[in-house]
Amino acid sequence: MNEEYLWDRSGPPDPDIERLERTLAPLRYRHRADIARAMPARPRLVWAALAAAAVLIAAAGLLVNAVPVGRSTAWQVASLQGSASMGGKQVAIATTLGAGQLLRTGGASQLTLQAEEVGKIDLGPDSELRASSGRKVLLQRGQLHAFIWAPPREFVVDTPSARAVDLGCEYTLNVDATGNGLLHVELGWVAFQYEDHESFIPAGAECVTRKRQGPGIPFYADASAPLRSSLAAWEAGDATALPAILTAALPRDALTLWHLLTRVRAEARGQVFDRFAQLVPLPPEVTRSPPCCKAIATPSIAAGMPWIWKILAGGADGSATGSELLRLTWYVVSL
Repeated sequence: MNEEYLWDRSGPPDPDIERLERTLAPLRYRHRADIARAMPARPRLVWAALAAAAVLIAAAGLLVNAVPVGRSTAWQVASLQGSASMGGKQVAIATTLGAGQLLRTGGASQLTLQAEEVGKIDLGPDSELRASSGRKVLLQRGQLHAFIWAPPREFVVDTPSARAVDLGCEYTLNVDATGNGLLHVELGWVAFQYEDHESFIPAGAECVTRKRQGPGIPFYADASAPLRSSLAAWEAGDATALPAILTAALPRDALTLWHLLTRVRAEARGQVFDRFAQLVPLPPEVTRSPPCCKAIATPSIAAGMPWIWKILAGGADGSATGSELLRLTWYVVSL
């Protein structure tokens, strides 16, 4: 037997030793990396897939724990005429709205929702609404009538084209299939918002909102046909309709002219201000200078001018109540 071959395989091999090596070869030590390289490709892919699946299952569990699905809101069905569904199931009296779930009313149905600390919502036929919380809902289409007793600013209704911020009021909001809408206020005030556009609508007034454009210029529901038609033309892009708006405006239409002050081009602002000043009494310090014109039509500045809100709420006769002005001022000061 060659001992040098036994120690470092440097000498000539011994036939008996070679035969013994071949016999014991399957049992020799192999490094883990060598084992992995020797494994067939398919089992390795299976193990990788199983590991990835385990990670996904764990992530899904974390997501379920982090975002509660269908958690209850404060809104409950108080009355129902016809049919309505939520999450694919029919609703009934006392059904609680789940956050994020879509509530649909049937074609000839009426449904009333109530939240004890917020108010009451009536949904008309073919309406779709989602409640993200007790203080915020989304009207995707249809008709919503709201009577809210929560403090101002706490309840909002989002639509595809604008957000209605309640200032302690009662109003009706319609949204068509394209996302355009019409807001009519019956009591108090509503602030209508979209990006840098904002309109303030008092009781008796209306405001159109358009998708990707936001709220338009408010007008009183009893405004003359010439004013309404010329205003619609101006909002559709016809700048030549502005003189017709000014001519048709009456003292009560100061609401419309005040909003126009910040929507017309700078060169036309003085023209609008002159007509505004003809229709309502203004303090002597208020002039047609460009800074002054813009200031009185900027809500955050006008918050300190109660006479403006009094005029907008019904003209110089002071038909706005003190509580309405207080709610509105509280809102605009926070802007």
